[in-house]
Amino acid sequence: MTSKTKSIVYCGLFTALIAMGAFIKIPIPVVPFTLQYLFTMMAGLLLGSKLGALSVTLYMLLGLMGLPVFAEGGGIWYVFKPSFGYIIGFIVGAYVTGYIAENMKKKGIINYLGANLAGLFFVYAIGMIYYYIIGNYVVDSPIGIWPLFLYCFILAVPGDIALSILGAVLAKKIRPVISLGAIMAKNVAR
Repeated sequence: MTSKTKSIVYCGLFTALIAMGAFIKIPIPVVPFTLQYLFTMMAGLLLGSKLGALSVTLYMLLGLMGLPVFAEGGGIWYVFKPSFGYIIGFIVGAYVTGYIAENMKKKGIINYLGANLAGLFFVYAIGMIYYYIIGNYVVDSPIGIWPLFLYCFILAVPGDIALSILGAVLAKKIRPVISLGAIMAKNVAR
């Protein structure tokens, strides 16, 4: 299998995992807690910045085209949901996580966790800003700064920090296997 083919397969795999992660959810007020973040972060860690962000972008485009892959359905109208900003944040977060992982000198759990938390910062920053703007100025569902911070950060971030830790541990275990697979594929091709 060529590296280009392998990249396409991995990218598609993570797009599918992110979609599946949207349906594994714990209902909390305002923004549902799902496993999407785990898979977007893993896409960045394992595929790198560009392919990781591409897999999340493909997921977003599938949802906007009408496939019910988002936590609450799909369709172009989803851009008017205040929580759509988190999906945009997933793209940036996957890119940031992947960029940091690509440039690490030491590939360890602590460094992966640092990359995950950096990506998580962008997910929440973009998600909360988008939520505030859409809620207050587009769909007339006003939310103040304190309720936004409470529901969209304080109640949600502990689960995502736990997923960041899990993602760091998984990346430490999975990344050598993926690298070994690439080395084995090169040897077979010779």
